[in-house]
Amino acid sequence: MPASKETSIRAVARAADVSVATVSRIVNGIRDRAAPETIARVEAAIKALDYRPQSVGRALRQRESRIVGVLVANLSNPAMAAIAASIEVALRTSGYVMALCDTHEDPEIQDEYLREMEAQLASAIVMVVAVHSPGLDLARKSGRPLVFVSRRDPGDPAAPFVGINDEEAGHAVAACCLERGWRQPSVLHASIQYSAGALRLKGLRDGFARAGIEIATFTADGRHHMEIGYLAARKAFSAFPGTDVMIALSDLLAYGAYRAVNERHAPTTPALFSFDGNPLNDWIGPWLNSVRVPHEKLGPQVVEALEGIVTGQPPRAYFVPFELTRR
Repeated sequence: MPASKETSIRAVARAADVSVATVSRIVNGIRDRAAPETIARVEAAIKALDYRPQSVGRALRQRESRIVGVLVANLSNPAMAAIAASIEVALRTSGYVMALCDTHEDPEIQDEYLREMEAQLASAIVMVVAVHSPGLDLARKSGRPLVFVSRRDPGDPAAPFVGINDEEAGHAVAACCLERGWRQPSVLHASIQYSAGALRLKGLRDGFARAGIEIATFTADGRHHMEIGYLAARKAFSAFPGTDVMIALSDLLAYGAYRAVNERHAPTTPALFSFDGNPLNDWIGPWLNSVRVPHEKLGPQVVEALEGIVTGQPPRAYFVPFELTRR
C-alpha cells in the first residue's frame, strides 16, 4: 500500500538528505531559501519514491490539518496567558488543535517555531505579539493564513489583526486622567517600536495635548518589564517630582512602578494607570487603574479572522471593545 503523507514526506527528506521543512517548502513552491542542487535532490527523490507532492498542497487548501500554531511572546505575562487560553477554547470549539509556542519575543526563537509549524503543515498560524524576523517575512509568502493578535504585523500593518484600538485607548486614558484632575502625567514604557506601544503613546500625547499638556516619558534598561517599570518610575520621580499620575503602557510595567512609589515614602503618591487589565489585577492590584482588554473575546475573533482569510475576505482589523477599570 502507498505510504502515508507524513511517512512519504519524511522518506523524501531522508533520501534527499534534507529536513522535512525543506521538502515542505519546495513542494509548496517556496524555493528562495534552497540552493539549486538541493531543489534538484528533492525533486529526484520525489520522482524516485513516486511521492505525490500535490497532495500536500491539497491538504493545505482544504485545511485537512487540524493544527493551528499559536506563537505567544511571553507566557509568563498573565495577559499573554489569558489570550492563549481564550484562543485555545475558541479553536477547540471550532474543531482545531492548538500548538502553543513561547517565542520569548526573540526573533530567532520565533523563526524556529515558524519553521516547525511549516514542517507540521499547520493549517494556520496565530502570532500573539510578533517581532520582525526573516522567518515571518517568508511566512507571509507561503499562503498559509496568518493572524496577528495584540500587536499588528510588523511588516504589513494591513494584515488581519485582532485586538483593541490602542490609539483610542490612549485617548480614553488621557480623558479619564483629566476628568480626575491629574494634569502632570509621566508615561512609563519599554520598547515602542511596535504598534501597540507606539499607538498607545500617540493616543496619550494627543489626548493630553488637547488640554495643552505635554506628557513626560520615561524608560530604562532592564531584564523584564517589572524591572523596567521600577527603574523608569525612579527616573520619573527624579526628573519630575510633581507627577500626579504614572501611566504605564502595560500592567507589568505598573507593578514595577508600584514598588518605586512605595519606596519613596512621600506625603503624597501619584495614581497609577496601565494597559492590559490582566486577570490578576483584581487580586493583587486594587490600586491600579487600567485599560482592560477583554481577553475572553479575543479567541472567537481570531477564529473569525481565520475564516475570513480562507473565504477570501479582504484583510482587516477585528477590534474588541476595551473597558476602563477605575480604582
